[in-house]
Amino acid sequence: MKPFTILGKILIIDDDERNRRLLTALLSLQGHECLLASSGKQALDVVRLTPPDIILLDLVMPEMDGFEVARILKSNQATRCIPIIMLTSLNDADSRIRGLQAGAEDFVSKPFDRIELQMRIRNLLKLKVAMDAMTDRNNFLDNEIFERSAQLISSYQEAIATLTRAATYKDEETGEHVTRIGLYARVLAQAMGMDDDFCRCIEFASQLHDVGKIAIPDRILCKTSSFDAQEWEVMKTHAELGRQMLDGTTSPYLMMGAEIAGYHHERWDGGGYPAGVRGEAIPIAARIMSVCDQYDALRSIRPYKSGFTHEHTLEIILKGDGRTSPAHFDPMVLDAFKQCVDQFRDIYAAHGS
Repeated sequence: MKPFTILGKILIIDDDERNRRLLTALLSLQGHECLLASSGKQALDVVRLTPPDIILLDLVMPEMDGFEVARILKSNQATRCIPIIMLTSLNDADSRIRGLQAGAEDFVSKPFDRIELQMRIRNLLKLKVAMDAMTDRNNFLDNEIFERSAQLISSYQEAIATLTRAATYKDEETGEHVTRIGLYARVLAQAMGMDDDFCRCIEFASQLHDVGKIAIPDRILCKTSSFDAQEWEVMKTHAELGRQMLDGTTSPYLMMGAEIAGYHHERWDGGGYPAGVRGEAIPIAARIMSVCDQYDALRSIRPYKSGFTHEHTLEIILKGDGRTSPAHFDPMVLDAFKQCVDQFRDIYAAHGS
């Protein structure tokens, strides 16, 4: 039996005719419908008349480069949710960061690897299908909010489950990891006195914290040794990528998910990334997530480390070890964490990797 394949309408934007022909041949063979544009201006016309499911965008083009095309598309409400993969021979971190700032969801380096390109298109199409399904559901329920509220919540949760599965497809982290993260976050939010809606929302939204990793190249994401400086800069972009993927919806789950994805690596003392914000400028959901993520990372076995005991993990978070410091966390969240450490231990025991 053949595996289920998501087929899409793909717009190829490249001023090089040979590249357009090559990509068309490759994608058509897989069953995708291909639209073509040889310039940024022509691409904007094509998108306006025939919106694609995904865009392959050459970065270096005359008159209007890929950065400008992406900025225009992402600033338009009608086109901002179309995923963009930038095709580029520029491998420096600055160019990738500029691409992320312009709104690109992913990158493929030229000359591109056929299998890598197929996988990235497939993964982004999964995200697009999930987001479209959720948007369609929201529109359908606009006039039936009261009667269908339970169905709406279920729809949000199903969308989150789909996004989470896509994000963990090529990552080392298991489904048990995201389950634990959700349970930790809910317990910690309850210990802080958050209302029921917030606690329910963060349980599911927190599971999207690393959704941006879907756009990180496999050679970096799956590396078992230390990153070099350039690889680390690329790896850190997963936070902003995740925020962009989840931003711009009306779902309270995905709105909180965007905050968590974008800010969960920020630190209370300002020493985190991607923006180096500090204190209460970090959304409260992300401050809660920071403690949960750190606890689980320390407990979990990775190719480059063994898992720590519950007691050793508490000592690191509450006292520091040279890499982790209590100054990294919101003191109010840390106080609540102290109240529910037994529940964290029990969650890990019940859903251990």
